[in-house]
Amino acid sequence: MKIPQKFFARQHEIAADYLKELDKHLDDIVSGRATEMFEVRDFAALLFVHPTHFSNTIKSATGHSPCFFFEERLMEISKSMLQNVSTPISEIARILTYDPSNFTKFFKHFEGKTPKQYREEYFISLTKKETVTI
Repeated sequence: MKIPQKFFARQHEIAADYLKELDKHLDDIVSGRATEMFEVRDFAALLFVHPTHFSNTIKSATGHSPCFFFEERLMEISKSMLQNVSTPISEIARILTYDPSNFTKFFKHFEGKTPKQYREEYFISLTKKETVTI
């Protein structure tokens, strides 16, 4: 049986809409406009699809689960926030709706080092670059 082309177009439309909504939601979290982290079912509801269909569609269209994009974007935001030494790690965790211990576990799982280690290595690398360019 041949699958209609419009099916594939709809898959990509759902995936693109999800990525837009994900960025919007995470911007709301970081800015304080939202205090609760969305789950897959929340994104599915925003797009008016069943959560199982939503997950299957994202996986089919992109090759990755919705969580992959969520976690990837959270790591980008976390790293960016950690590059500001004046913001305590516990505050970053709070902003991202984590308690500090769980934030550390999440970060270490994906980065292989704790947020503190990442921050320290980042600033050491900056000072080495400054030393070399002088």
